[in-house]
Amino acid sequence: MSLIRQVWLLLALTLVLAFTAAFGIALTSAHQALRTQVALKNADTAQFLALAASRPGSDATAVELVLNSQFETGHYERLAWLGADGAVRVERKAAARPATAPGWFVALLGIAPSPGVAPVTVGGQPAGRLEVRSQVGFAHDRLWHDTLATAGWLLVAALALGALAVLGVRRIRLPLEATVQQAAAITERRFITIAEPTVPELREVTRAMNTMVARLKSMFDEQASQVEQLRRQANCDALTGLSNRAHFMGRLKVALNSEDGSSGGAIVLVRLVDLQGLNRRLGHAATDRLLQQAAAAIVEAARRAGSMEVGRLNGSDFALVLPDAGGSLREPAVDVAARLRNLLRSHDAGANAVVGAVRWWHGAPMSSLLAAADQALARAEGRGAYAVELDDTGDGLVLGEDAWREKLQSAVAHQRAQLVEFPLVDMHGAVLHRECPLRLQLDEQGPLVPASQWLPMARRTQLTARIDLVAARLALSAIAGDGMARSVNVSPGSLQDSSFLPNLRGLLEGYSGEAPGLSLELAEDGALRHMDLVREMVNQVHRSGAHVGLEHAGERLTEAVALLESGLDFVKLDASFVEGIAADLARRDHVAGVVRMLHGIGLKVYAEGVTRPEDAEALGGCGLDGLTGPVVPPG
Repeated sequence: MSLIRQVWLLLALTLVLAFTAAFGIALTSAHQALRTQVALKNADTAQFLALAASRPGSDATAVELVLNSQFETGHYERLAWLGADGAVRVERKAAARPATAPGWFVALLGIAPSPGVAPVTVGGQPAGRLEVRSQVGFAHDRLWHDTLATAGWLLVAALALGALAVLGVRRIRLPLEATVQQAAAITERRFITIAEPTVPELREVTRAMNTMVARLKSMFDEQASQVEQLRRQANCDALTGLSNRAHFMGRLKVALNSEDGSSGGAIVLVRLVDLQGLNRRLGHAATDRLLQQAAAAIVEAARRAGSMEVGRLNGSDFALVLPDAGGSLREPAVDVAARLRNLLRSHDAGANAVVGAVRWWHGAPMSSLLAAADQALARAEGRGAYAVELDDTGDGLVLGEDAWREKLQSAVAHQRAQLVEFPLVDMHGAVLHRECPLRLQLDEQGPLVPASQWLPMARRTQLTARIDLVAARLALSAIAGDGMARSVNVSPGSLQDSSFLPNLRGLLEGYSGEAPGLSLELAEDGALRHMDLVREMVNQVHRSGAHVGLEHAGERLTEAVALLESGLDFVKLDASFVEGIAADLARRDHVAGVVRMLHGIGLKVYAEGVTRPEDAEALGGCGLDGLTGPVVPPG
């Protein structure tokens, strides 16, 4: 029983006992007073009649006349003259006057006063006694009306005290509820403070809770800061802050092989020519500043082109990975060259830059693409300052937007979809759930196509919500078949479709027994752009027992404090963060720091795309809860 209910029960019992006691005392007092009053009336009347009948010269006839006269004028049940021997000499009786009070009340609380008795003398000699018994119906009526009046006033008092009790309990309940919500928020990784109540005891509790929350928030922020510092040390170039070569190559490898990434794009290589000569002319410090400014110009050009990644490959070479380069490569490449030309000419340092670009597509061999990009860069360098060379060959699917929409809608309408399963295991090899990327059969009798081929166009044609519901339904159906937990991807763009969450909720309610085995995963970058919608999705999905996690995470985790506070259940670190971790101490320190931070707020941490057993062993040493990738045998 909750504390508030216990307080209400205590108040109710106290009020009931208090008013029962008050009502009982009032009723008993009124009963006793009326009984005493009637008994005194009987005694007084008996004394009066005895004096009237005992006057000098009175005889038996006089006594009888006095009794008859009194009986006729009063409300008596019995008047009697008893002789000295106890025999009745004169008696007058009347039927008991009926009371208006209920019979049960009279039977329960009837008034039976003692009769009035007084001695009588006739002719100076004792002649027996007079007995008087008055009617008690009026006393019963009076007691009944007094009882009703007392009960009415006590009811009014009870209502007034009840209203005061409501205000008093509310004064206690609201701060308690706020404290409970604050504690619940901590379990959901949200750090909130509440106003201190006026009740001294509750104020101390609230103050202690607020202090604890502030300390937890400070600890989390400190850990996040340390993790960000470790990330920069492990993955970033110390001078420019861009991705270092190892991290950039890892990100490129993920882009080329991701099931739910882009279907294609461009790789742009940038070279600052004659960096050694620049060092001699400007000095080391000035050259470093110029490199930082060049990196900022490249980042700005990459941001304008929607870049997935920007890195520094060596002292003079930079690289960009651009997604969905469906048009010409020239525009982003020329934009980079123009920005560097404006920068370098303003310094009049005699330096220049060249740019080479090549198209990439999903599944392409990374070594071949880099070799082609290097050749394009070499050709540009041979042409001279700020030259741009392109290798615009590729292997992407070339379809118009309408054609893509028609193919995707047909695949969804005819349920030409299938989940491909890859196990995610804990560090002892036990399967935790199955990763289930969706593949669509775009043409009848055609092959199943991975998401990297159709997902960009699904986003453009706003069909991701329908496709994600298909994936969730297939996963729930599979769970119903074998009981194995499964995880499917959800595009953050689906959350912007107003029908997606209601349809998802209805689907989970329809599979209420299987819903706890389903996990929905959102990409880190997309989730950060829709944090309010993610929070709403988490709230609705958790009602059914399903789970929500963050995939492809790590690059912006320290920016995602608000996202982590939304109630996520797990985080999957991107493959680019765990590639080669066994041989890289800085990466191991970074991953271990991320794991400590996320475990500290109750999140499970998994690794994606693990390819080498030695990396898997190193990840176990970092404290991860599980992993997936080629290193995990299928089955």
